[in-house]
Amino acid sequence: MSQPVMVSGPISPPKSKNSRWTYLDNVRRHPGPFTGETFNSSEEAVSLMDNLKVLVIGAGGLGCEILKNLALSGFKQIHVIDMDTIDVSNLNRQFLFRASDVGSSKAEVAARFVEKRVRGVSITPHNCKIQDKDDDFYMQFNIIVCGLDSVEARRWINSTLVNLVDDENEDSLKPLIDGGTEGFKGQSRVVFPTITSCIECQLDMHAPRAAVPLCTLATIPRQPEHCVEWAHIIAWEQENPFPTLDNDDPEHITWLYKKALARAQEFNIQGVTYSLTQGVVKNIIPAIASTNAIIAASCCNEAFKIATQTNPSLGMAENYMYYTGNDGIYSYTFEHLKKDDCPVCGNLARDIEVDPNFTLQEFIDSLAERAEAQLKKPSIRADRTLYMQSPPSLEEQTRPNLVKKMGELVGNGDEIGVTDPSLGAVNFKYKVKFSREFRGAVVKENID
Repeated sequence: MSQPVMVSGPISPPKSKNSRWTYLDNVRRHPGPFTGETFNSSEEAVSLMDNLKVLVIGAGGLGCEILKNLALSGFKQIHVIDMDTIDVSNLNRQFLFRASDVGSSKAEVAARFVEKRVRGVSITPHNCKIQDKDDDFYMQFNIIVCGLDSVEARRWINSTLVNLVDDENEDSLKPLIDGGTEGFKGQSRVVFPTITSCIECQLDMHAPRAAVPLCTLATIPRQPEHCVEWAHIIAWEQENPFPTLDNDDPEHITWLYKKALARAQEFNIQGVTYSLTQGVVKNIIPAIASTNAIIAASCCNEAFKIATQTNPSLGMAENYMYYTGNDGIYSYTFEHLKKDDCPVCGNLARDIEVDPNFTLQEFIDSLAERAEAQLKKPSIRADRTLYMQSPPSLEEQTRPNLVKKMGELVGNGDEIGVTDPSLGAVNFKYKVKFSREFRGAVVKENID
């Protein structure tokens, strides 16, 4: 009986002209059981992947994993955009960063690290907000992958990509792959703008954060989060230390942290930290490295399938994958349907129930709490402008309408348009449905 051969050291992959991509080329050059009719294994088709340009939005917990995975999946032209700098708290899960990188740009450090480790890959960093880039910037990419911790940023890039689509230019359609994690749970989804369900269609899956009663914040806070919310909502409004609150500005967060800490000390509450303050203000949920790795792998797998057509992607049928690791490992996929009344990709006005006895201010406040809207600084138009957040001159001119009742400003069945600066040029169209009888003079005024 022959003895087993003992092998010492790692087993080297077969040598080839470029052995790094040997196993990857086996997938790209040979059809499998799920490849479709569009699959092309020619040398020319395989080499096209070298020139595809991919944009990664976010270089945090998910973004670091996504950048590494894309570089090791054969993508050679990658851009990454992130406005944040590296904090000590990032180092436990954002593995592209080291202690010496604290204070540096996430995008720039991540790009340098991956380029150094994966030869032949070019990564261009952009240390800025996604809103700072124009349409021409986004038009240059073939695929966009998001690893964001902000619903607002997701909605902005989603609406931007939908608005880019031109029926006469097939290159204007940019597949969007979005990943997100919440502790042991995560999701990945693929959006083909104007064709499949978009992120705005799925907004009701992101329930707005439960509000804490103002009386609790103002009188007897019980938790460190209450102290942060007090600083965020009450102290900021009273002292107005800066013209507007920028959640990404360290100076603004530091101001809120100091106020919250003083409030906590006053009521003998422990636990207020800078990280907690930042997390409450930005609604950040603590991340787990293993969940980030799983969701990033799913996102990059979808990018590879779209680029190579080796397998069908999530986008055209079951377009949403949900993962949960709370009690074991479980995932499932389903189709999130496109909504005809979606304010971004739909063409119908969405019904909205309105109490005609509400003031315009009360109606605007309610838009922040509606799961299907979640608008923070909306401007309202009917047949004429009802209220505009900016410019200041128009805000001042329309401010008197805030105390008027909705029944005086619009009629039952009227269509109104709502915009929000955080969502770019998107115009939310709503058809007003009065929920009760209007008790007052039925006067639909003309607003200049």
